[in-house]
Amino acid sequence: MQVRIGVQFVPKELVVETGLAADEVQRLLADALAESGGVFVLEDRKGGRVVVPAAHVGYLEIGEDEGHSVGFGGTYT
Repeated sequence: MQVRIGVQFVPKELVVETGLAADEVQRLLADALAESGGVFVLEDRKGGRVVVPAAHVGYLEIGEDEGHSVGFGGTYT
């Protein structure tokens, strides 16, 4: 699952590849927002962590993994 996190006052979004389901990611953010001073923590597939103060999350975009294309994509005859 690919998660894009927009953080307030940061011009570039964070992109995290995670093994969690979309509902789990959404629940983690909701739980962090419910706490005063809550922190949104998302673990990537390699075991790393992204930690963002929940109050500064501008948006969360949850989608399927993007496949990587190989070659030039042209048709040869």
